[in-house]
Amino acid sequence: MPLAFNDLTLALAALGAVVLAAILAHGLYTARVTRPKRSSAPPAEPVEPVLIDTPATPSTAVAATHDPGMPVLEVPPPRRYQARIDALIDAIAVLRLEAPVSAEMLAPHLPSTRRAGSKPFLVEGLNARTGEWEGVTPGQQYGELQAAVQLANRGGPLNEIEYSEFVQKVQGFADAIGAMVELPDMLDVVARARELDTFAGQHDAQLALQLRSRGAAWSIGYLQQRAGQHGFVPGALPGRLVLASAEDGAPPVLTLAYDSAAALADDPQQAALRVATLAFDVPQTDAAEQPFAAWQRSGQALVTALDAAIVDDNGQPFGDPAFAGIGGELERLYQALAARDLPAGSMAARRLFS
Repeated sequence: MPLAFNDLTLALAALGAVVLAAILAHGLYTARVTRPKRSSAPPAEPVEPVLIDTPATPSTAVAATHDPGMPVLEVPPPRRYQARIDALIDAIAVLRLEAPVSAEMLAPHLPSTRRAGSKPFLVEGLNARTGEWEGVTPGQQYGELQAAVQLANRGGPLNEIEYSEFVQKVQGFADAIGAMVELPDMLDVVARARELDTFAGQHDAQLALQLRSRGAAWSIGYLQQRAGQHGFVPGALPGRLVLASAEDGAPPVLTLAYDSAAALADDPQQAALRVATLAFDVPQTDAAEQPFAAWQRSGQALVTALDAAIVDDNGQPFGDPAFAGIGGELERLYQALAARDLPAGSMAARRLFS
């Protein structure tokens, strides 16, 4: 009997070990499939873009690797985005001078803030040498000046209080430099602002779709790595990846947004993400960059890369019929903006829809 008892004890002990091993294995498997997916390698530190002017001749690096039998293709430098006064969207005050003045004389008297309420305003000078209007630039002389306040933006139309603030700042600047000011009538300005705001409200659009994980959540590193394979880079704001524009300083073509709180966490790589929003701002983005096609293409590519489903804001599947319907409406919107001389992606459109 003692021997049989020992055999039974050993058998039960062995069975217990097998069961315990099975439980441990199941636990490890469950933890593996439910934890956020991580990138296969540590994400690289974001690299600040370096702007290099295109040389007149191929660079040494290009010449060293270039096949002599093939022509060298020089890439033109990206255009620089710079706000300019535009009568379509600005109320303009003219400042007349008795004689040309230098930028150095003007600079100390320029208003310290370039906003009137929620509306930006600009100051430009008529360059005495080139005859071109430009922002006040060191080393230049100006025979005339103009200041302008924006009539409307996404915060609404310019109102009487904002216009009065603009007038006060312009008048103070003019008095300091000895200029005579010609100001547009406030009632006309406010009426124009309201009309422009109505148009903008009827022709504003930001297209977005959601990517929702089908299985395990994503870590931030995993999302960055997979989106990076399709051209997305970290944006200036936390919780954003962007597909950059070819135009220097212009808004991105697409944004891929995720939980900004997760991006600001002490250890963001521990965050579990299940939703990301892919969007583009229609009036802000040049139609020549084909943002709608990029939006479709990137959405479909990220579905595979992230094992995700595409849905709309209500959680409904978002497929080819939805894309086709949006494409038709988008074309009509582009035509309406162009007819107003505010084509999508133009400087004036970017200022108005901001």
